[in-house]
Amino acid sequence: MPAAIGYSIVLLVVCLRPLKLPNLGVSFGDKVLHTLAYVVLAFLWYAAFIYQSKFNSRKALLWACVFSIFFGMVIEVFQEVFTTTRQADVMDVVANTVGVLFSAFLIMLKNRITS
Repeated sequence: MPAAIGYSIVLLVVCLRPLKLPNLGVSFGDKVLHTLAYVVLAFLWYAAFIYQSKFNSRKALLWACVFSIFFGMVIEVFQEVFTTTRQADVMDVVANTVGVLFSAFLIMLKNRITS
């Protein structure tokens, strides 16, 4: 669980500070970074729930997805309310959710292959 908590804190801090993103060569590069960040976030929370909380795989995946999507929404609200350099963006929430769902897909695929 320390990895999931630590990553969540780092993600929160990074998302609330002024940030210059690397140029990925596409206009939606920041959405790609959001998606990747949330693939990792959901995976880490899944691992935390399954190994630390002793949830079964299905319950761990459900809670990891719910937590990760909710966390992404809260960050967007925090950006709007608590910063002057960042703003809430619905498309960021969409990108975050896509990342969470992609992580869930990979976890379900892995579980299906190994069982």
